[in-house]
Amino acid sequence: MHSSERPRREYPSDVQTLTVGHREFIIVGTAHISQESADLVREVIENEKPDCVCVELDEKRHKALAQKQRWEELDLKTIIRQKQLATLLVNLLLGSYQKRLGEKLGVVPGLELLEATKVAEEHSIPIKLCDRDVRITLRRAWNSMSFFKKMQFMSSGLVGVLENPDISEAQLKEIKQKDVLNDLMQELGEAMPVLKRVLIDERDTYLTQNILAAEGEKIVAVVGAGHVKGIVHALQNHKPIDLAQIEVIPPISPMWKIIGWGIPALIVGSIVYIGFQKGPEAAGDNALFWIIANGLPSMIGTIVALGHPITIITAFIAAPFTSLTPLIGAGYVTAFVQAYFRPPVVREFQTVSKDFGSFPRWWQNKLLRIFLVFLLSGIGSIVGTWVGAMEIFSNLF
Repeated sequence: MHSSERPRREYPSDVQTLTVGHREFIIVGTAHISQESADLVREVIENEKPDCVCVELDEKRHKALAQKQRWEELDLKTIIRQKQLATLLVNLLLGSYQKRLGEKLGVVPGLELLEATKVAEEHSIPIKLCDRDVRITLRRAWNSMSFFKKMQFMSSGLVGVLENPDISEAQLKEIKQKDVLNDLMQELGEAMPVLKRVLIDERDTYLTQNILAAEGEKIVAVVGAGHVKGIVHALQNHKPIDLAQIEVIPPISPMWKIIGWGIPALIVGSIVYIGFQKGPEAAGDNALFWIIANGLPSMIGTIVALGHPITIITAFIAAPFTSLTPLIGAGYVTAFVQAYFRPPVVREFQTVSKDFGSFPRWWQNKLLRIFLVFLLSGIGSIVGTWVGAMEIFSNLF
């Protein structure tokens, strides 16, 4: 096994060529919002005429790029029922900033990946989609983060999305350079090691295994520049790995289940105890306080989100009860009601990534308003839970 100093043809440093046994692997590192990368991908594939083209896409992302119908086909109510709205919001958060950068450069994010599949099809070259299902990646990342890390990620992500991106092709080229990428990956690893492990390291492994599984003597693999170093290292030190191990969505920690059921049990138990100690009237007063303390902040959050009148009423009614069970949060109940009475239109699905970057448009776009209802009613319910719990516990003695 060895690595050649440069490909047979003259390519920029974004292209790495390795020989593994009797097979040749040509790794093309790209920026996902660069026209230059798309042109390089076409050049390499047309020059090399490989036996197979491997692409950093899964079936769903490929379909979304190729057909441009992802949002229009979204079954929003099903997503809410399956409690995947938070995952969808994270996905939108990750993609919005990249898309806005692409719009400034006149490039569709992922253009070079789609270009790879197009060129391969033009030359009748087999295509292998090598990335892990994006839903598994996002859920592994989300479930692996602590509550505080999730809040840190969401807050920093929102700040980044709301900033006005201004970057040129020249700056993109600089960012793609090896030393800059190493610094970026190291910073991500230090700030959020869980995210780096799931989004970068695990996918390096996943991509490498699938690239090695591709048929043929000469393979061209088109991947994001941030994956090149990890893939090259994995190819040079190949060890078979069971991919099923990194396709499993980690379960919620048992501690969260204990807390999730323990707090409601303490609250209900406290109200019952107050009833025994101070009488039914005192228990009723505390139960009423719990209802108001939960329902009012959740209702106010929904009002701030400009929720439908029925959604506002639902927030007040649902929050006191959803706070007593970890099975469903107030945000999911209100989001479902909002989606039912104020469903987004096709145009709002099409402009959601653009609207996402402008905070005032969250109230104008009905899809984003559903997210607002979900977030603000949920935050209101959390605040109400702590206020109500503290008051009830203080009345125990």
